Amino acid sequence: MINKTGSISRVIAFIDRLTQLTGVSIAWLLVAMVLIQTLVVILRYGFDIGSIALQESVSYIHASCFMLGAAYTLKIDGHVRVDIFYRNFGPRGQALVNLLGSLLLLLPVCGFIFWTSLEYVQQAWSMKEQSSDTGGLPIVYLLKTLIPLLAISLILQGIAEIARNGLQLLPNRADQ
Repeated sequence: MINKTGSISRVIAFIDRLTQLTGVSIAWLLVAMVLIQTLVVILRYGFDIGSIALQESVSYIHASCFMLGAAYTLKIDGHVRVDIFYRNFGPRGQALVNLLGSLLLLLPVCGFIFWTSLEYVQQAWSMKEQSSDTGGLPIVYLLKTLIPLLAISLILQGIAEIARNGLQLLPNRADQ
């Protein structure tokens, strides 16, 4: 049993490191987003210069931060939870709720998002979809690619959470 739990712990640690790296990297995009938005405002109101591409890049970065940062939010337990009962549960009760929530809600929803987005993304790639606005960014297909990546990253982190909570529920854990 110890060998199996050790292997599971290594898988959890690997997924957590990957998610951590992604989350920290995405955080730097927020700095870029603020700087670009500041530039948009200065150019528009200070110099009467507008740029659709700059405005769209703010939206693209925001979408990227949201979609690629969702797994990090799950990892740090920063997602929204209605905890009327949860907060009163002990560690094993919370682990059970987290395990069931991940198995019954998170993974099926992410699987659905992944499956239903594939044709949508493939179509965008086949036509190299561009912005419908003149002067907009010609990379809409890259933005749409983030949808299945959202699902994949959440599924991976969900697997880590399921394994972590499953280990928490094992009897006679040495680290409890």
